Amino acid sequence: MELPRGLVVLLGTAAAVVAGAGVMAMSWLIGPVFLALTLVIAVSPVRSWLRRKGLPSWVATTALVLGVYAILLSLVAVLVVSVAQLATELPRYADRGRALADAVAGGLAGFGVGAAEFAKVADSLDVGRVAGILGTVLSGVGGLASNIVFLLCLLLFLCVDASGAGARMAVIAADRPEVAAALGRFAAGTRKYLVVSTVFGLIVAVLDGVALAIMGIPLPILWALLAFITNYIPNIGFVLGLAPPTLLALLEGGWQPAVWVVVVYSVLNFVVQTLIQPRFVGDSVGLSTTVTFLALLFWAWLLGGLGAVLAIPLTLLVKLLLVDIDPKARWADAFLTARVAPPDRAAE
Repeated sequence: MELPRGLVVLLGTAAAVVAGAGVMAMSWLIGPVFLALTLVIAVSPVRSWLRRKGLPSWVATTALVLGVYAILLSLVAVLVVSVAQLATELPRYADRGRALADAVAGGLAGFGVGAAEFAKVADSLDVGRVAGILGTVLSGVGGLASNIVFLLCLLLFLCVDASGAGARMAVIAADRPEVAAALGRFAAGTRKYLVVSTVFGLIVAVLDGVALAIMGIPLPILWALLAFITNYIPNIGFVLGLAPPTLLALLEGGWQPAVWVVVVYSVLNFVVQTLIQPRFVGDSVGLSTTVTFLALLFWAWLLGGLGAVLAIPLTLLVKLLLVDIDPKARWADAFLTARVAPPDRAAE
């Protein structure tokens, strides 16, 4: 007996809500596991290249694991040191922040706009509150260490299991060729997206860091690392990477340095991320701009900051599970993809 279409929609919506609640409850596990999986997918061609050079399987796997470990641990070390430096720098800006808030409140008072509320904000900018914020940031960095240990263990196990990925794909292709093809497209699209985003993220980070150092903005390495990480966040990553150094420049030197930071960031990121990067990414992702933005909000709500960074690969995986492997759901591609090919009317 076939269920009515409306009931099917309601049941599907209810199932999606329950699944979303489960994902949110398990975000502490799902986020790191998927991050480790995407990293293994991105670097797996390196292992294949080493095997083609004649290295034994265990040597290629060991070299791959050590390389990924070195990169991750270097990033964590730079992040921890930079955050520690930020913790020592911020307290001396508390008075400047309060003075800036007072100046803004006074300027707005002349126009009769919200002076009382801005005065409350100015009064709240004291050293005690800044110290409390620093404590929260530093405790988050401390928690990062345990997550890194968990992530490194996951990477080790996944890299070892990746040696048999070819045989597993062959078994899947023999019984479910459409699933194997969809998995191949997901891996290829995710790999190209991650590799290209990493390369251009490094370019943007170096350019931004050098520009900030030339302008004399404190902690240029930290802001360069932030620009690199936010390059993986679609649509709003540029704004997230721009805001902290702009605010610090405002507190350090006033409006002119802050404006220069905005101008330099905008020019560099526009040229690299808008004009050059899309030519290399091409149609590897294939998601429309609207879907990308909604996916960012959705995964950030479910998994937090890690969900924002992994929004594109996660969306590609959901598309694989719900659309690509189901012939009856292929019509949904018209709402998800950036470019839709017109139907072939040659037979008409």
